[in-house]
Amino acid sequence: MSDTTTDGYVHPLTERYASREMQRIFSPSRRFGVWRRLWVALAEAQREMGLDVTEEALAEMRDAVDRIDLERARELEARFRHDVMAHVHLFGEAAPAAKGIIHLGATSAFITDNTDLILHREALELVRARLVRIVEALSDFARRHRALPTLAYTHFQPAQPTTVGKRATLWIQDFLLDLEELAFRLEKLRFRGARGTTGTQASFLQLFHGDGEKVDRLDARVAQRMGFQNRFGVSGQTYPRKVDAAIAGTLAGVATSASKLGHDLRLLAHLREVEEPFEEDQIGSSAMPYKRNPMRAERICALARHVITLQHDPASTAATQWLERTLDDSANRRLSIPDAYLTLDGTLVLVENVSRNLTVHPQVVRENLARDLPFMATEAILMDAVARGGDRQELHERIRRHAFRAARKMKDEGGGNDLLERIAADPAFGMAEEALESLMEPERFVGRAPEQVDRFLAEWVEPALARYGGDGEDLLGEPDVRV
Repeated sequence: MSDTTTDGYVHPLTERYASREMQRIFSPSRRFGVWRRLWVALAEAQREMGLDVTEEALAEMRDAVDRIDLERARELEARFRHDVMAHVHLFGEAAPAAKGIIHLGATSAFITDNTDLILHREALELVRARLVRIVEALSDFARRHRALPTLAYTHFQPAQPTTVGKRATLWIQDFLLDLEELAFRLEKLRFRGARGTTGTQASFLQLFHGDGEKVDRLDARVAQRMGFQNRFGVSGQTYPRKVDAAIAGTLAGVATSASKLGHDLRLLAHLREVEEPFEEDQIGSSAMPYKRNPMRAERICALARHVITLQHDPASTAATQWLERTLDDSANRRLSIPDAYLTLDGTLVLVENVSRNLTVHPQVVRENLARDLPFMATEAILMDAVARGGDRQELHERIRRHAFRAARKMKDEGGGNDLLERIAADPAFGMAEEALESLMEPERFVGRAPEQVDRFLAEWVEPALARYGGDGEDLLGEPDVRV
């Protein structure tokens, strides 16, 4: 017999990246357990509506909900070549008194599609809970470093200074936008319900002898039992595949935010300003022992890229559905939907781990800023010289030339920035080097950044954490970075 641990493919998502919590949502036992709960909800509602469903049948069904023999299910599916019917028979074997009424009036999509919507809801709630913890961690980081001046970059070229904490608020804001999007998706998530083979409810209308009101009540009661207040207005055989496409886009949006943070951390690691956690025995390179690669940030970017790519699958599926339904979506959705959640989950586990354990090197931050700060101070120098009677246009041209020459010297010869020396030696400015140095306090050039951090945390982050902070926290354990 083959040993699948050595000669069979093992999915990296389950072995290396995705959490146990997310894997549990998409596990066979959870999926088929939801199938059975749907059959119980349908049978309970049918009994309430007057159909011949005995209390004994319901009792046996409830008792067997989580006693699922997966090996026997595989045997039955190999025989029937139909996964839902295999589980109908399996449930009937476990609850013989209910054998004749299980799946009564329903089509396969009643089970598979409603289950997918329930799993969407559970997985979205888990993603939201992870995002809340990430925002909490980054908020602590932003608060600690709210006023630490650092060199900001545009085009990865030196720009005006900001603070380390202010930069972190940009990451947080992306994740807050994701939380809003997740809240919208969860609020708008609807139940397919009991709609029959092509969405006309013909089978249920027959069961209730043409009483459409009873059909509506049955549909509503099943939805309520499964925790849904809202249902789709109409359906074909399935719920609209646009739902999967929209949710995949939301997940890709979260991945985009994670990737942005990951790329920024990789750049900051190169600058030696901010580093991700690095364990005592961790090896950065098999050939270069001194290396300390930002491997967690790199993995964040790699996994996020996969989530972003996966959004195309559900969109293509929605675009190619035929009339009331075709089956070419089934195999694709088995792959694309769980993989998107599992991959994003692994990404967010890493993001939380990194966010809680970032190391800032303030001295390096100051040194990097000091190298370019004289260029940033040119406007202040110009204003000071003009206030003492200088010609603004003439002085502007002189500073421009001095700055270009100082920059060229740094590039061609190396060494420090001698711009202040050049300006001090220029009689047009009439400023000693000591006076120029007094203008070089980094805090003078960060604008309102520290205040912006405080206001952003108070006015945006804290309300968001109050709104979402309790949702799904019980779903999570400690983030487990396994590799």
